[in-house]
Amino acid sequence: MEQEPYLSDAYPPQEIARKVERLGVAKAHDDTITLLVLAILAGAFISLGSLLFTVTVTESSLGFGPTRLLGGVSFCLGLVLVVVAGAELFTGNNLIAMAWASRLIGTREIMRNWLLVYVGNVIGCLGTVLLVVWADIASLGAGSIGEMAVHIARVKADLTLSEAFTRGILCNVFVCLAVWLAIGARSVTDKILAIFFPITAFVAIGLEHSIANWFFLPFGLAIDAGDTISIIGASRNIIAVTAGNLVGGTLLVAGVYWVAYLRAERMRKDR
Repeated sequence: MEQEPYLSDAYPPQEIARKVERLGVAKAHDDTITLLVLAILAGAFISLGSLLFTVTVTESSLGFGPTRLLGGVSFCLGLVLVVVAGAELFTGNNLIAMAWASRLIGTREIMRNWLLVYVGNVIGCLGTVLLVVWADIASLGAGSIGEMAVHIARVKADLTLSEAFTRGILCNVFVCLAVWLAIGARSVTDKILAIFFPITAFVAIGLEHSIANWFFLPFGLAIDAGDTISIIGASRNIIAVTAGNLVGGTLLVAGVYWVAYLRAERMRKDR
């Protein structure tokens, strides 16, 4: 007789796929107010992680690699809050594509979710930028925080279209894998550990997250006294990274795992 798994064990990958599929159906049917409120929270949470990243890497003398690694650890705050406290994040919600592929929800439902969540995320990010500017966080460290924020935004705005797009693809592979692992975890501690490594990795590598960039870029633009950040470049970054995130999350994570674990089940049901 097959032994029952311990309650502390992670869910097996096939069960994670089913959980993601069921969760996708639930998310697609959430009411508009619930989605918007939770999406605004997610935008604020990711912005707080982005702000902590900015503070952490400012004037670091550890060298490029260790500094980026430490910054990645700091940024994990954002997704930990999203997953554990509860919020709706556009990049993580790209996994809803599994429910769409199984024909449990329609195209209109998935597009509604992504649009509402993206708009809510942006509102949360811009609201956090406003609060951070009013609080004059940029003046901390004799103004070094502001200088770093402007530098981060300028580097992002200077990326080419192809660089921003491909970094967006790779970024959301990591983010969706982090969410996938967190869904497979049973305890809060396990969920945090599941998030830790993929998110730290994407930040340390220098990949691009569309919702985080809705904090980094507006914050940098708001405090850029020398007008060194290109508004056109910032807009190009947002568009390209959003598209890249969508491709990375839907095709390279949701799509691959659907083919691996749910395609056969769908085919049996269609017979």
